[in-house]
Amino acid sequence: MKRAVSVSLGSSERDKAVEITLFGERVSLERQGTDGNIAQAIARFTSLDGQVDALGVGGIDLWLQIGEKRFPLYDAQRLVKNVHRTPVVDGGGLKNTLERQVAQILAQELGERYARGKVLITVGVDRYGMALSFAAQGYDLALGDLFFALGIPAALRNMGQLHLLARLLLPIVTRLPLKLLYPTGEKQHEITPKFTRWYQWADVIAGDCHYIRRYMPDNLTGKVIVTNTTTEKDMALFRQRGVTHVLTTTPRFNGRSFGTNLMEAALTAVAAKNRPLTHGELEEMLTQLEMKPTVHKL
Repeated sequence: MKRAVSVSLGSSERDKAVEITLFGERVSLERQGTDGNIAQAIARFTSLDGQVDALGVGGIDLWLQIGEKRFPLYDAQRLVKNVHRTPVVDGGGLKNTLERQVAQILAQELGERYARGKVLITVGVDRYGMALSFAAQGYDLALGDLFFALGIPAALRNMGQLHLLARLLLPIVTRLPLKLLYPTGEKQHEITPKFTRWYQWADVIAGDCHYIRRYMPDNLTGKVIVTNTTTEKDMALFRQRGVTHVLTTTPRFNGRSFGTNLMEAALTAVAAKNRPLTHGELEEMLTQLEMKPTVHKL
């Protein structure tokens, strides 16, 4: 059996382990949260190196990719500084392949109403493939990079503005401490309504589940959520707030959709190339598996 493990800076309360079959081979998927403890995460990665078939970095990206350019997140790179034998992925490969389909899947599954519309994407530099998908479909964009990541209450309104922001700020932002960039540990359980205007403006709210939850208002009646890494509790929260549908970019297993990092680690483990897979290799495997984003009615 292959073994893929995601070590996450997120809460250990969200831990889950399941076994699935990919290409006829059994694969163990494990998510291990470290409650925001960076030292513990480094130690966990170090101890698992050479012991598992692939590792995923959860709760943060190792790289941010805009177009063909990749920007390393320097503090995140420290997490895997001692990993030398096991391939490590952060989900970026699936974000730039699988997530490029999300707007088209919405239109196919939910009909003409969602062939166009207004979408709030929490952080475009984190979900670049997702942003490209909605832009290609003709959606009116609100990219929340400035307010979700930096607390500045201004939305980017097109991909050109996102590219400009990336060129100007990513060389600086990627050197900031992790705790300033992403909710970790207990902060992932906090919900403090903020930027409500943009949540209410949007027909679709898309992006990382923790970012969506962090500031969502009590009333999300009629909204559609596009995200991943959803637990049964997340789905219940969305249902209570009036969300009609949730599209998960990765499949759900036993009531849970895992992060792109763990699913990419699973594919990497099965491929057995002892290295991260290229986008082309991932696309070929996804096509063979007929794996695509899935719409769930609440």
